[in-house]
Amino acid sequence: MTGRSVRGVLVALISLVWLVPTWLVVVNAFTPAGQYTGSPRWWFSAPGFLGNVRTAFTSADVGRGLLNTLLYAVVGGAVAVVVAALASFAVVVMPVRRPAVWFWAIFIGTVLPLQTFLSPLFTGFARTGLYDTQYGMVLVYVALTIPFAFFVNRNFMLTVPREISEAAQLDGMNWLQMFLRIHLPLARSALLAAFIFQFTWIWNDLLFGITLSLSPNVRPVMATLADLNGNYGTVGPPVVLAGALVASVPTVVLFFVFQRFFVNSLRLTS
Repeated sequence: MTGRSVRGVLVALISLVWLVPTWLVVVNAFTPAGQYTGSPRWWFSAPGFLGNVRTAFTSADVGRGLLNTLLYAVVGGAVAVVVAALASFAVVVMPVRRPAVWFWAIFIGTVLPLQTFLSPLFTGFARTGLYDTQYGMVLVYVALTIPFAFFVNRNFMLTVPREISEAAQLDGMNWLQMFLRIHLPLARSALLAAFIFQFTWIWNDLLFGITLSLSPNVRPVMATLADLNGNYGTVGPPVVLAGALVASVPTVVLFFVFQRFFVNSLRLTS
């Protein structure tokens, strides 16, 4: 077998490994909760998906969790990307001292395990009144997603020729004008790539959702699904799986809509 054939077989096997559990999730999400026997089904039996979704939305208020997560993902991702773009511009373009130190001071946030932040965040949120509030959730998601967005935007701005900045300075532009009129438009691809990453991470977060929130009108959707599987365990696995499928739709749609542009963005920032 040629190298290309071996790669093709490996890709097919990896795809199969990924598709099998996905297939089981979809099939069992369509199984009516009353007909679920405890053993996973491999084929569709009766159309019970809508009923399972209805149960998930009424039992654990999954719909409210979706709205909460949409707020956190859009606002948190957008603010993080803008702040990261400003930081990248300052480190790469502006004549700051020790730019490497500033880079590592910000980027180190992606190296530390997220569990190390839980205890101080919980204590600080409890003392400041941010615990179980939407403001607190947006704040923590912005802070946690800035480092990686900064990494992506910094890598892109390093590819922008310095002659552009020098020409802008000769034309009398200040730093803010250079950022808004030159570097920000040029960085649209990197900004979009970073936003998609951060949107997906916030949407799929469970750790901080179950630690820093409690009320249904604050909890993100993944924490709501965890409640559905725990506190409302009598609803059955098909209901939980149906809720999980609905919760996964926005990120899947986002990647399909921006797939081509997303790939081009990664090429520019790599």
